[in-house]
Amino acid sequence: MTNGANFDDIQRRMDGAISAFKHDLASLRTGRASANLLDPINVSAYGTTMPVSQVATVSVPEPRMISVSVWDKSMVNAVDRAIRESNLGFNPIMDGTTLRIPLPELNEQRRKELVKKAHEYAENAKVAARHVRRDGMDHLKKAEKDGDIGEDEHRKQSDRVQKMTDDTISTIDSLLSGKEAEIMHV
Repeated sequence: MTNGANFDDIQRRMDGAISAFKHDLASLRTGRASANLLDPINVSAYGTTMPVSQVATVSVPEPRMISVSVWDKSMVNAVDRAIRESNLGFNPIMDGTTLRIPLPELNEQRRKELVKKAHEYAENAKVAARHVRRDGMDHLKKAEKDGDIGEDEHRKQSDRVQKMTDDTISTIDSLLSGKEAEIMHV
């Protein structure tokens, strides 16, 4: 590595922004059931809060149904309450230690809200990528100022950092448009 930007680190951090964005998108509901839909829900259990996946097995037995098998019988009501209060519009049906969550059809207004949320997630990911670019550019300015790299090398590395940022943002945009199409597909 020449003095200047650490491109491996910049790429790793940009990939991290894309990865976090993919995780956020997975938690958005489309027409199909997904175990990831319950990822944002935390349950008050054993004096602490933890994700549903740490107190139950989440599965998808049918395209429009999520099944939550709670391991500890005493936790069933807490899990049920957490799911109902999650603001995701789910109404679990209790069946012993299993909660069955039928997914209602998405109406047009709810689809638009989900698309809006996806756009928020995309903007957060783009901001994260821009922060990485800013850090890389600051590092290059400092390296040039310290005499570690010349003006030409600074310009060349700046262009490379900018291209990495553009590629990352392009990836985020294509993931967003794919998710948007998936959400709006009736």
